[in-house]
Amino acid sequence: YAGTEEEDEGDDLLLRSVDEFWWFPHMWSHMQPHLFHNESSLVEQMILNKEFAIEHGIPTGMGYAVAPHHSGVYPVHIQLYEAWKKVWHIRVTSTEEYPHLKPARYRRGFIHNGIMVLPRQTCGLFTHTIFYKEYPGGPQELDKSIQGGELFLTILLNPVVSLASQISIFMTHLSNYGNDRLGLYTFANLANFVKSSTNLKLQTLPPVQLAQKYFELFPEQTDPLWQNPCDDKRHRDIWSRDKTCDHLPKFLVIGPQKTGTTALYLFLLMHPSIISNLPSPKTFEEVQFFNGNNYHKGIDWYMDFFPTPSNITTDLLFEKSANYFHSEEAPKRAASLIPKAKIITILIDPSDRAYSWYQHQRSHEDPAALKFNFYEVITSSHWAPLEIRTLQKRCLTPGWYAVHIERWLTHYPASQLLIIDGQQLRSDPATVMDEVQKFLGVSPHYNYSEALTFDPQKGFWCQLLEGGKTKCLGKSKGRKYPPMDQESRAFLSSYYRDHNVELSKLLHRLGQPLPSWLRQELQKVR
Repeated sequence: YAGTEEEDEGDDLLLRSVDEFWWFPHMWSHMQPHLFHNESSLVEQMILNKEFAIEHGIPTGMGYAVAPHHSGVYPVHIQLYEAWKKVWHIRVTSTEEYPHLKPARYRRGFIHNGIMVLPRQTCGLFTHTIFYKEYPGGPQELDKSIQGGELFLTILLNPVVSLASQISIFMTHLSNYGNDRLGLYTFANLANFVKSSTNLKLQTLPPVQLAQKYFELFPEQTDPLWQNPCDDKRHRDIWSRDKTCDHLPKFLVIGPQKTGTTALYLFLLMHPSIISNLPSPKTFEEVQFFNGNNYHKGIDWYMDFFPTPSNITTDLLFEKSANYFHSEEAPKRAASLIPKAKIITILIDPSDRAYSWYQHQRSHEDPAALKFNFYEVITSSHWAPLEIRTLQKRCLTPGWYAVHIERWLTHYPASQLLIIDGQQLRSDPATVMDEVQKFLGVSPHYNYSEALTFDPQKGFWCQLLEGGKTKCLGKSKGRKYPPMDQESRAFLSSYYRDHNVELSKLLHRLGQPLPSWLRQELQKVR
C-alpha cells in the first residue's frame, strides 16, 4: 500500500476483480529499463512484478508489456527485449517514439527480436490530468478533442489502410480511473461520438491478435528502419548512457565487388586519422550490416564493431562492405542511420568486373563456375538451372552502375558521393588517395607518394615499410587467370552499352569526369 486508506481499498477491490480485466506488466517501481545495462538486473526487477502477480492471482499470459517513458522499446535496448521474453514471454509492445513522437501521423510499427512493436497514439491524458475542471486549457479543450478534434481525428485517420481498416492504440494511467475518472469519461464519450458521427464499427482484440492484424494490414512495416538516437533529444533521454553515437562510421566504401575495394581499404588504413571497423568473424573485414540480415540485429550490434576514436573531432571511422553498392535496401537504411556519412564507390569496366567475379567464384570452387564456362554463364536464359542464374546475376547486375548510383543519390546528396576510377586507383593510387583525403576532409594530409611503392613481381602497389620492406595485398588478390575470350567480351560490350551511356549522362550531370575505360566504351557506341 502506498496511498490513502480509500485508495488502498480501491487497490484491494481491483485485486478482487482480477478476472474483469486484461492485465499486462509494466516495470517494478516504474524503473526505466535503459538505465540497466545488465540483462540479469532487468530480469530481477521483472521477477518482483511476476511474484506479486502470482501471489494475487493476476493472469500473466497476455503476451503484452510496455515500458515507463517508452524506455528501451525505441531506441532499442536489447537487454529489455531479452528480459521480456525470458520472464513474461512477451510478444507485443507499443511506443510513441518510432520513428519519432512528432508528427504523430508518421508513427509506425516494426518487429524486432521476435517482438511486435505497435505504434501508440496520445490521448491527452497523463498521470497529472486527473480532474475535469483542471484539464489544461479548461474542460472544453478535452471535450473539443473528443467531439471532432484531435482525438476523434486520430481514431478516424490514423493509420489508414482503407476506410474499412483503421487501428489506434492508446494508453492511459491508473490515476485517470480514480479522482474524476477522466479515462472512462474520455473513451466512453469518444466511442459514443464516433458511433453517432461516423459509420465506423468499433472493435477490439487482445494485444497479440491485434498486433498480428496490424502487420497483416501493414506488412511493409515489419522491418525496422534504424535512426541515429543522438539526432532526437527524446531518444537520447531514453538511451543508455553506456552507449555513444561516436561509434558510428563517418564514411562507407560501398563497392562494388572486384573493383579494388580491398586495395582502397588497405590504403585508407595507412592514414593515421582513419580507423576501420573491427573484423567480423564471418565476413572478414566487412560488417555487411545495411544489406542483409545483420541489420535486424540492431545498431548496438553494429556499433560494437567500431572502436572508440581517440579524437572524435579528427578521427574518421569507416567500414567497407562491397555488397552495399547494388543492394536495394542499403542506401535507405544507411541514410536513415548515418545521413551525414560520405559514400565512396569504385568503378571499373563492368565487363572486366563480371569476369573477375566469375574467376573469383571458380577459385572458391563454386559448382556453377566450375561446371559452366564464362560465356555460358553470362548468356544463359531464364530457363537455366538456378545455380547458373544466381551466378549470372552476381556477375552482371552489379555492373548496372547508373541504376545503383541513382538509388544511392535518392537518399544522399551528390556532394557526399565520391566515384573513383578503379583503373586509375590501380595505376596511380597516390593521386587517387589525395582526392579521397580532400573529399573526406581528413587531416593531417598523408603523403601516399612516399608511402607506396610498386611491386613489379606482384603487379600492384604496396605499402612501403621501414627498412625498405613492403606490405602487400594477400595472395588471393591480383590472381592470374586467362584473358576473357572475345565472344564474351563482345556480348558484354553490347549488354552494358545502354548502362554505360546512362552512366556517362549521370557523371556529366554530377560534373564528374568520365573514367578512361568509359570513354573507350563510348567510342564503340559511335
